[in-house]
Amino acid sequence: MAINSRTCEPANLRTKYGRIGVLMGGPSTEREISLKSGKAVYEALKQSGLQVIPIDIKTDSIEENIRLIESCKIDCAFLALHGRFGEDGQIQEILEIIKIPYTGSGVLASRLAMDKVASRKIFQANGLNVPKYKIVEKASYTLDWEVNNNLKLPLVIKPATHGSSIGLSIIDKQEDLDKAVSLAFAFDERIIIEEYVEGREVTVGILKEQPLPVIEIIPKRRFFDYEAKYTPGMTDYEVPAKLEESIAREVKKAALSAHKLLGCSGCSRADMILSKDNLPFVLEVNTIPGLTNISLLPRAAKTQGIEFNELCLKLIKLAYEKTKV
Repeated sequence: MAINSRTCEPANLRTKYGRIGVLMGGPSTEREISLKSGKAVYEALKQSGLQVIPIDIKTDSIEENIRLIESCKIDCAFLALHGRFGEDGQIQEILEIIKIPYTGSGVLASRLAMDKVASRKIFQANGLNVPKYKIVEKASYTLDWEVNNNLKLPLVIKPATHGSSIGLSIIDKQEDLDKAVSLAFAFDERIIIEEYVEGREVTVGILKEQPLPVIEIIPKRRFFDYEAKYTPGMTDYEVPAKLEESIAREVKKAALSAHKLLGCSGCSRADMILSKDNLPFVLEVNTIPGLTNISLLPRAAKTQGIEFNELCLKLIKLAYEKTKV
């Protein structure tokens, strides 16, 4: 590695960070979103002067992916993979086997965050607010399953291990339950049925163990579903959210606690509902949030003066720092 004798620093970023592979695509239902994130990251790193290569992950085969990644001869992996085989610890485990540093959280934190049941139990056990919920297994669900006294309508029904609001429904009547459950079971063997918490949708990005400004999500539909997330003009965003300072502080505190409780690193994004009495209810933590220059984490970083290219560089730097711990 070439060193500048005056500063004892690498002469340039290409030398400092080596060959970066941007892993994108993947075999999950979030493949198309992942490709958008990956392409945005690839362009940002290229503009910053790094040596960078796009790597399209198309299978969940361990052997095929090891061959593919090793053939690209990369020094570090930037993970832009959303959903299964991106955020669930599998690709992270492969990269650890072949000893390649990677951005974001490690194997266990990724698994926990991806599994909404496991993460929710951790949040609940450590005093964070979560909606009242039931876990339902596909094998044991019957058509006469009734909303019992512990859960009150309206209800949110969603797969336990999917993101981007895929398979999610909100119902107001018992007779709509079976249809919503069937949709969720189309994506997962386990689903969550939870009470709908009325309030404001907010999200907080975490970067290098520090919370970014709170963003309020204001969808033009009832909730922030797949269409509202990815169709231009379907959602408005307040960045930062218009909240009293004390409330914003509590929302950030809850997000950082969720991030730390799962053992996340690098960056994450906690999605929450701020109830009518201003209590933050944690819904989930995303270990690889959207990474286009208009995605939520980059939007929040920009309010702190961190442009998208710089954000991508920071995540590469944190990936290398993680290997030294």
